[in-house]
Amino acid sequence: MDRMLYLAMNAAKQILHAQGLATNNLANANTSGFKADLLAARAMPLFGPGEPTRVYAMTERPGTDLRSGSLTTTGNDLDVAVDGPGWFAVLARDGSEAYTRAGNLHINANGLLETASGEPIVGNGGLITLPQAQTLVIGSDGTISIRPLGQEANTMAQLDRLKLVNPPAEQLVKGDDGLFRLRDGASAPPVAEVRVTQGALETSNVNPITEMINVISLARRYEMVVSAMQTAKENDAASATQLRLNG
Repeated sequence: MDRMLYLAMNAAKQILHAQGLATNNLANANTSGFKADLLAARAMPLFGPGEPTRVYAMTERPGTDLRSGSLTTTGNDLDVAVDGPGWFAVLARDGSEAYTRAGNLHINANGLLETASGEPIVGNGGLITLPQAQTLVIGSDGTISIRPLGQEANTMAQLDRLKLVNPPAEQLVKGDDGLFRLRDGASAPPVAEVRVTQGALETSNVNPITEMINVISLARRYEMVVSAMQTAKENDAASATQLRLNG
């Protein structure tokens, strides 16, 4: 009886984990530059002193869907989209260099250029600080130029260049903060061939319909295993009653 109960309990736990991944994907369907988490399940036999007697399921995130989203024009000078392969480099909250495709940027109170979630953007010269300016231009190669206050229209000052990288996909791993890093913890070198588009954003690559179907399907599976747990409880109660009668 314990086999049925524990297998059902494990199934419920793994379904809840899968539900969390699918729900997170669905919640980020409108998040700029978001990459959907992939979902897989595999059989895990329980090994002990004797032969394996139970095979449990284990839900895991084997990787991330790195396909690009579509580009949408916003007209905002601080919105930047990577056009094709590549990533923006940012300084993560743990102090490491990380990578993102989310280009909805802003300037904080200290003049630092940051992502919408507050990670400072990394330039070729370090963190990027922008003074007040009449015009901000980000070239296709990531070069940042401004027209200072009170200057003529043809007076442009080049400040820095976005650090744009393009490491191999198999070297990238997604962290709990949604940012990507190299598996070995190193920093990727800047790549001159990466191109960006100012005044545009990359949409999430999540398919809302697919994720909604996954959420509904997982909810039904959860109901099934809870029903199995209830059946195990009823069977156990019936067995106990039978033993008392025979005693």
